[in-house]
Amino acid sequence: MENKKNVLWKLFISALYLSAFTFGGGYVIVTLMKKKFVDDYHWIEENEMLDLVAIAQSSPGPIAVNGAIVVGYKLAGMPGVLVAIIGTIIPPFLIISVISVCYNAFRSNYFVSQMLEGMQAGVGAVIASVTYEMGAGIVQDKNGISTVIMVGAFIASCIFEVNVVYVVIVCGLIGVIRTCIAKRRKNK
Repeated sequence: MENKKNVLWKLFISALYLSAFTFGGGYVIVTLMKKKFVDDYHWIEENEMLDLVAIAQSSPGPIAVNGAIVVGYKLAGMPGVLVAIIGTIIPPFLIISVISVCYNAFRSNYFVSQMLEGMQAGVGAVIASVTYEMGAGIVQDKNGISTVIMVGAFIASCIFEVNVVYVVIVCGLIGVIRTCIAKRRKNK
């Protein structure tokens, strides 16, 4: 891997760029993080990225900041965390500050409202893409248990309308149990 100073600089610029051009919530950033850190820089393996996203998603707080924390820590320890957080929070802080100052002008502007409606459709497409890529990765691994967990979580959440918090807790417990069983088998 590159020297730490270069990694920190690239991490900051990447986090700043991803945060500045990610509209529609934190889930949109997942695909962009994968493209940047897995596909472009090859700093993280795809399976490891899925694990980091799972950690970020199941932790309290915005997924974009949580994702920056886990990726930053993985790449450069605590300095990576600080650099990634700063890069991630600068764009929304500046954008929200400007919008809050100019809110009354934006609120009733026809063109702004139409632009935001168009962005909603784009965000839906990006989230669908993220869902497909993450699900396809699990299915391609041909791990039957992971596929069953994914399908079960989808059914519980979308069909039976189980609160997502419970789905995450149950999936986390299943992951802990699977890890304990795998360690016991390895030690035998």
